[in-house]
Amino acid sequence: MANILNEQIYIIPLRDVSKAPRWRRSQRAMKDIRSYLMKHMKSDDVKLDQTINEKVWERGSEKPPRKIRIRAMKFEDGQVQAELAEE
Repeated sequence: MANILNEQIYIIPLRDVSKAPRWRRSQRAMKDIRSYLMKHMKSDDVKLDQTINEKVWERGSEKPPRKIRIRAMKFEDGQVQAELAEE
């Protein structure tokens, strides 16, 4: 695996998720997390860890968290891997 170029912790606001229909909010949250990381890490190849998925869907599709804390690592080949940041 390639060396890590950049490692960053982000607190991603998910307030815009409430604009989506109630039954689609967690799905929208996952798309918002991916697009936020694409923009801030400047990469099109973003891999989200299973822990992020479990945290967003923890309370079902209608009630995702208002914000989420994520550790993102960018590698030499341009790939970004994200995982839930431990408190």
